Amino acid sequence: MMATQALHDAGQSLWLDTITREMLEDGRLEHYIRDLSVTGLTSNPTIFDQALRRGHAYDASILAWQSHGLDDLFFQLALEDLSRAAALFQPIHQRTGGRDGWVSLEVSPLLAWLPEPTIHQASSLHEQAGLPNLFIKIPGTPPGLKAIEESIFAGVPINVTLLFSMEQYLAAADAYLKGLERRLEEGLSPEVHSVASLFVSRWDKAVEGQVPEPLRNRLGIAVAERTYRAYNELRESARVRRLVSEGAPVQTLLWASTGTKDPSARDTHYVEALAAPDTINTMPEGTLLAFADHGQVGPLLTHDEWESDSVLEEFKMAGVELDGLAAQLQREGADSFVKSWNSLLACLSERLEGLKGERPGAH
Repeated sequence: MMATQALHDAGQSLWLDTITREMLEDGRLEHYIRDLSVTGLTSNPTIFDQALRRGHAYDASILAWQSHGLDDLFFQLALEDLSRAAALFQPIHQRTGGRDGWVSLEVSPLLAWLPEPTIHQASSLHEQAGLPNLFIKIPGTPPGLKAIEESIFAGVPINVTLLFSMEQYLAAADAYLKGLERRLEEGLSPEVHSVASLFVSRWDKAVEGQVPEPLRNRLGIAVAERTYRAYNELRESARVRRLVSEGAPVQTLLWASTGTKDPSARDTHYVEALAAPDTINTMPEGTLLAFADHGQVGPLLTHDEWESDSVLEEFKMAGVELDGLAAQLQREGADSFVKSWNSLLACLSERLEGLKGERPGAH
């Protein structure tokens, strides 16, 4: 049995952490769904920036939407791709009762610290898309927590992104639960789905060369294991059980940033270490293909066997201040997406001007 199928059968959803128009047109995404057990897809500004710079697949759409501002032009292009992807995942979405088969679109990274504009844009994009299986991605920054709660209360499915620690995850989960509880109080259906995306490999990149060799590439996994324990404890809590009894879904924990950044490490390092039931792993295309080719599904993470506490203690003894680093990684992640967003809009502007110049009679 292929490793991707074995991981899916073990209870973990495999999502693809990329999208390109070529992938939709050449049948690759359909192949991944059919043959590699892929059941969802995520995107972010960096992914779209890279896609737009690769070839000319978007040129016709750029011209078609040229009367829009650059921000709106980008969202139109993104929704064209995501609508096609969402249609491919729709049978999975229906078959799993909405637990799986999702695609994701992120709000503008410029809004990461601005809750009110985030709430407005999340609602607007959700309404504009009109897709039953589209998550709107909102960063789980401290100001973003208000936007998450309000968006869930408004019935917008949310992928909480840029989470780096157990504490950040629990804060995002609390915002989700508050949104559902308010819906119940107002007599509204609590069936609003969400995932919480914990970024893994960036931890190890951040401490590279600063810790003893035996700790190399172990921090991200330890943080993830600790978060998985908290996730399971929360799922079993009276608060969540009450909501589930009223028809609410459980917010699913998602492993993000699971591509291996250290060339000396196994290219399936994070996927294999974080095989866990009732979770999602969204992985770059190269990581997915590597895992399909030579990945192994070993022991799954369990509720009661943990090395993470002792490993994290070793990192503290090596001088790593975990809470401060988590906050730093979240800020840097938000800044990185802003950089990609600005690059993306600059690329769109340049491409649009170039296309106008190529039109017959243009001066």
